[in-house]
Amino acid sequence: MALVRTITLPRAVALYLGAVLGAGVLILPGTSATEAGPGSLVAWAFVGLLGVPLALTFAELARRHPDAGGVATFARLAFGPAAGAIVGWFYFTAGSVGQAIVALTGAYYVAAALDAGRDETFAIAAVILATALAANLAGLRVSGRLQLVLAGAVGAVLLASIVAAAPSFEFSRLDPFLPDGAGAVARAAVPLFFAFAGWEAITHLAAEFRDPERDLVRSTSLTIALVLALYLGVSFAVIATGTYGSPQVARVAVAELLGRSLGVGAQQVAAVAAAVISLGTANAFVAATSRLGYALGRDGAVPPRLGRLDERGVPRAGVVAVCALGAGGLVVAYIGQLGAEDLLFIPAPLVVATYVVAMAAAVRLLRGGARLLAGCGLALCLGVVPVLGASAAVPAGLAAGALLYRRLGWCTRPRERAVT
Repeated sequence: MALVRTITLPRAVALYLGAVLGAGVLILPGTSATEAGPGSLVAWAFVGLLGVPLALTFAELARRHPDAGGVATFARLAFGPAAGAIVGWFYFTAGSVGQAIVALTGAYYVAAALDAGRDETFAIAAVILATALAANLAGLRVSGRLQLVLAGAVGAVLLASIVAAAPSFEFSRLDPFLPDGAGAVARAAVPLFFAFAGWEAITHLAAEFRDPERDLVRSTSLTIALVLALYLGVSFAVIATGTYGSPQVARVAVAELLGRSLGVGAQQVAAVAAAVISLGTANAFVAATSRLGYALGRDGAVPPRLGRLDERGVPRAGVVAVCALGAGGLVVAYIGQLGAEDLLFIPAPLVVATYVVAMAAAVRLLRGGARLLAGCGLALCLGVVPVLGASAAVPAGLAAGALLYRRLGWCTRPRERAVT
């Protein structure tokens, strides 16, 4: 049984949008404008353009090596099986634990609108995660259709917020453009880097593209254009209407824009938007991470049970494992009285480590202009490493675990080789 090729160009763009557009789109336009004023538009454009080498490098790697292993496959081809196993452990852990964060983020908005308590908040998060589980167990035909609906809804909400705000635009609000100087623009740019992450996730679905040679780079390019346009459009609307300035206003700036035109409260708008965005993100990442689990099991880097497909080509064990780890994160957060932000210390350094190794692999595997782009991407990723601090112990510990697993021979011999 093999993975089924069901991903068309529209579904690929929808999956990319789900992976890249997170709930941060509701918060970051307001907070960045509060930090740097109209100059935050420069920060958005700068960070967005910096992400282009990363996005296109991942697309080029996936086009040349379309395999469910994604980043793990690239590392294996460039540096050997041990490197592939280590990166696979990095991203599988980050993608799984990250689902608790995604679900909780959406649940916070919904709970605030309903004036719900902590127990209800976690129950809402569990429903978001369970929905992603059910959709992915049904296969990419179902979850891909769901992703089209969710991506369309997210795009419609963001576009509606821009259109709704247009009559209130005052271009005089763009002056002064740099009220707090260039330093404020630099400070505003730092958190925006995380608004453009997620390009690596779809590499794990490359084997299920109907035409990866054509559609991987095309879908990436289309998504880059859409994400930049939406982010810049929403940020401009926030600035041109003056919907920023205090933490209370900044956190709900986008919802405030839409709420005014609809005659409803910002909390209600934010709740609906956050629920749709978080479900779309969870759906895309469960699909991607479960395929990585399948590839790791197939190649002997994790227990072989994860390397099995059902009669419809769905890695059921991988889907269940991803959601089980995500649910475990919710349980730990609930018992430990933790918030979503308290769990970030696990996936954040693992994603950075994954990016560094993936870009290094690209420098080794690619040639010409693609190699130059990969070099730019590697330099960008290495620039983020110093900010990890003590959290760098997380990837170090997982790397030791992956190597110990291989050393002790707890896995069986690979049943089939990855596509190269």
